[in-house]
Amino acid sequence: MRLLIVEDEVRLATTLCRGLAADGFECEVVHDGAEGLRRTVDGAYAAVVLDLLLPSMNGYTVCRRLREWGNWTPVLILTAKDGDYDLAEALECGADDFLSKPFSFVVLTARLRALIRRGHVPRPPLLEVGDIQLDPFTRRSSAGAAEVALTAREAAVLACLLRRHPGVVTKVDILDEVWGTDAGVDDNIVDVYLRHLRRKLDAAGSSTVIENVRGVGFRLTSHA
Repeated sequence: MRLLIVEDEVRLATTLCRGLAADGFECEVVHDGAEGLRRTVDGAYAAVVLDLLLPSMNGYTVCRRLREWGNWTPVLILTAKDGDYDLAEALECGADDFLSKPFSFVVLTARLRALIRRGHVPRPPLLEVGDIQLDPFTRRSSAGAAEVALTAREAAVLACLLRRHPGVVTKVDILDEVWGTDAGVDDNIVDVYLRHLRRKLDAAGSSTVIENVRGVGFRLTSHA
């Protein structure tokens, strides 16, 4: 499994390369954003580990250019920046995952393997069920004629429900897709975000609801 690491901190890049190599990955390292973009376009990588604060071109721009050019190599953003706004911008640029420094190698390798299993598959530009529409990259969402303002996590939870429609989605499914398998998050957080989504969809007058399937999970149901 061949990886490209784009990280300008030489010591950290070396540590990453050694740690990932010990877990079975073959790693190449560059320390510059423009060079990382060129290597990703020219080379065949299973995934890219991409820092945000890079010389010549930041990680957001690198990721955005790749997606604009139709390159769907899985990208995991690794950065000292944190918070919903940074996560939101990374997702809007087309990144597949986001991990803040300091990080656990166990979590990093687990997330990389999950991305690689999913492969170089372009995600749909628009997800739609009933009167709900969501662009998973920009987080722009609407219900009927009304725009629905979502946080990054709310958009990710809604995207999980939309992608798996008409199937039932479990709490484990949502935790795995939105927070990561090894994030150590209490599953009650799913209920909190579903409440937020229901409140916003109801305020928009949506005819599509998040239905509880007792003892199983959740699904979107349209009453239009």
